Amino acid sequence: MMKFSSLSITCMVLFAFAMGCDRSEPEATGPTQANEAPSAEAVEAAEPTRPVEPARPAEPPTKNAAAPTEAQAAGPNDVEIALADKGDATTNNYCIDIAGGNRNVDPSRGLQAHTCYSYRGELGSDQVFDSSRFASNALYMPRFDVCATVASVADGAAVGLEACDGGDRQALAFGEDGRIRHVSAQELCLTAGSDTRFGRSQTHQIKTLHLASCDASQDGLQIWRARREMD
Repeated sequence: MMKFSSLSITCMVLFAFAMGCDRSEPEATGPTQANEAPSAEAVEAAEPTRPVEPARPAEPPTKNAAAPTEAQAAGPNDVEIALADKGDATTNNYCIDIAGGNRNVDPSRGLQAHTCYSYRGELGSDQVFDSSRFASNALYMPRFDVCATVASVADGAAVGLEACDGGDRQALAFGEDGRIRHVSAQELCLTAGSDTRFGRSQTHQIKTLHLASCDASQDGLQIWRARREMD
């Protein structure tokens, strides 16, 4: 039967109130790891990888501006050198021509006699000579900047092409009689071979070209003429 005085009750109430008021907020400890600012490495790792730009395709090679074309064969001194006698040619006369020409002309392959391309309406670039150079005893091909050059000054010597140097092996005189003689051996004439073979088709006929003794019996293979078009 415990009895409390009003003073005891008042003290207990005040004690209880003081205990409740003494509850303090916990000290701030800063942001947790989850709220911390991400590091630069983390940001970089989180960034999406930029797509690698595809390599640009290589530019197609430009055409060699110096490469000869049929359209270039129109200079005022451009001519083809054709046999005066058509002989066994079925389409056109035979012309002095760079061997193995077509689209990949290689002057190092030398000269031959080939049916003239003028039947197509224009001179073939690998058959064009500069008529202004005949006076200086040179068979000059302006599209390739080379001159006819004999392998030697001898009967049977083949005829090639080399850079023009005015040397003895390039001294070929185009005479008024149509024969092309070697200047230091007037008895030797530029001569087409007697045998014929076919090229890419039956319209392309080919003979060899060489020095041989000038002989009236060889007129059909030794007399040449310069012309600008097929006649």
